[in-house]
Amino acid sequence: MATTKLDRTRVARTALDLLNETGLEGLTLRAIARRLDVQAPALYWHFKDKQALLDEMATEMMRRMADDFLAAPADDWREALTGAMRGLRGHLLRHRDGAKVFSGTRYTDLSYAAPLEAFLRTLVAAGFTPGAAARAWFTVYSYTIGYVIEEQSTAPAPGGGEDGYDLAARAARLAAYPLAAAAGEEMFADHDRGFEAGLAAVVAGVAATLVTSGA
Repeated sequence: MATTKLDRTRVARTALDLLNETGLEGLTLRAIARRLDVQAPALYWHFKDKQALLDEMATEMMRRMADDFLAAPADDWREALTGAMRGLRGHLLRHRDGAKVFSGTRYTDLSYAAPLEAFLRTLVAAGFTPGAAARAWFTVYSYTIGYVIEEQSTAPAPGGGEDGYDLAARAARLAAYPLAAAAGEEMFADHDRGFEAGLAAVVAGVAATLVTSGA
């Protein structure tokens, strides 16, 4: 049996390591316990259910992000938002179903607070009201989370060896709907390009509707 002290952070890190093998649906407290070489009931001292575990996993992901790309936003608000969302996507893609794990969870500490405060200050300094700054951040954040959820549902899983979306088969099914068939190449063929195009559109929309100083 394991002799290293068991705590919430160690369990969350083990769960993130296991996630690439199992995906979110296959990630269970029992499987994590086996990886940690402990009995499953030991984990319930730290997590009452799977949602509590997901909250801690998302918090661990945020800690890593905060230490990486969220610590120093650029002075230009467009570059700050764009760079942050590129970094967020990159971190989510490191884990199979990473965006699903991250979305809809509640952080268990305040590791997100300092970087969020820094980004909101950058936006307010550029002419956003505090409310508009919050809306701008949440808009680009929601776009990124949603994009990666869709991306990870159609792209091969990291380390999993699974095939991506079969665009030829999709086009064949939609042969009677040529525009819908052709849209597959735009939506699913190049996720990097698609993300950048969508992010640019969202940031342009933020500039047109939320900033008040004309910056």
